[in-house]
Amino acid sequence: MAGRFSTAAAGAGIPAALASAVLFGASTPFAKILIGDGLDPFMAAGLLYLGSGAGLTAVIAMRALGRRGPAPEAGLKVADLPWLALVIAFGGVIGPLLLMIGLRTTPGSTAALMLNLESLATLAIAWLAFRESVDRRLLLGAAAIMGGAVLLSWPGGQSGGPAGFGALAIAGACLAWGIDNNLTRRISAADPMTIAAVKGLAAGSVNLTLALAGGAALPGPETVAAAGLVGFLGYGVSLSLFVIALRHLGTARAGAYFATAPFIGAALAIPLLSEGLSWPFAASAVLMGAGVWLHLTEHHSHPHHHDETVHEHAHVHDDHHRHAHGPDDPAGEPHSHVHRHEPMTHEHPHFPDLHHRHGHGNGG
Repeated sequence: MAGRFSTAAAGAGIPAALASAVLFGASTPFAKILIGDGLDPFMAAGLLYLGSGAGLTAVIAMRALGRRGPAPEAGLKVADLPWLALVIAFGGVIGPLLLMIGLRTTPGSTAALMLNLESLATLAIAWLAFRESVDRRLLLGAAAIMGGAVLLSWPGGQSGGPAGFGALAIAGACLAWGIDNNLTRRISAADPMTIAAVKGLAAGSVNLTLALAGGAALPGPETVAAAGLVGFLGYGVSLSLFVIALRHLGTARAGAYFATAPFIGAALAIPLLSEGLSWPFAASAVLMGAGVWLHLTEHHSHPHHHDETVHEHAHVHDDHHRHAHGPDDPAGEPHSHVHRHEPMTHEHPHFPDLHHRHGHGNGG
């Protein structure tokens, strides 16, 4: 263990979630700048995701050329494809489109903080639909985030004027991404970069096709390049890191850490877009900050049982991976191969990661 949390969470999940949040949060004001000159929402979403998919595909190709031996990550399976299709629909088409529509009429700093609703939607869906464990601390944090979002979405709540329809569109994007995050967890054992690359190429192609079919014209090469770079870092690399966080932290908690993203975006939007401050904005920042703090300081430990499990994912030989290797299994760590977990009962701090998706009683 590392401190209060499991080694896997502290060593990989938490840094990945926070780095993902920084990259995605920073992308919001830059996306606002891109569509500020009248760029079609479908076109903007298409260019951002194509930049994500193309950039990651190039990285994957270079990684394969420089690698000796088997890949350390598990590949996508046929059973993963229906989940991946839903991830693309909700997270790569519906969510980005609604965000681009909302950014047209919503101040960039307000839009950035409104994106805190994504973590709230992610947590609610994980708890209610997928029965992931959520304690009182996480619920109090979610209530504080919701209070801040209400202040921001109230007409006249920010210096840019009434939020209105734009705020509703951004809230809809957050709901779509909340669904996306919970669905992505189902395939998080596979290579994160491959998941993000396929999602980027597919979603980008759909959005670009819709934009061209609707009469939108491609922007100049400078805008295309800028959108591609923002998409690669803010969507592609960010999503790859978020899939790693899902693997180690579970959906609700990865979403809680990701809730730091809007503060990065808001902090950048104010100087980049010359936006002023108002008391509702400041009050919402305090509420959302309190909610994020409650999420980040949550602690979860109780006796729990692991059933026998056979699966495949990247791993090292920690306390949950004490299995024998056959002659065809890869050497070195981390590595990926099909492996079996023996039944086990023990207690330690943990998150609902790939190995802790158990039920909870009233005391758990």
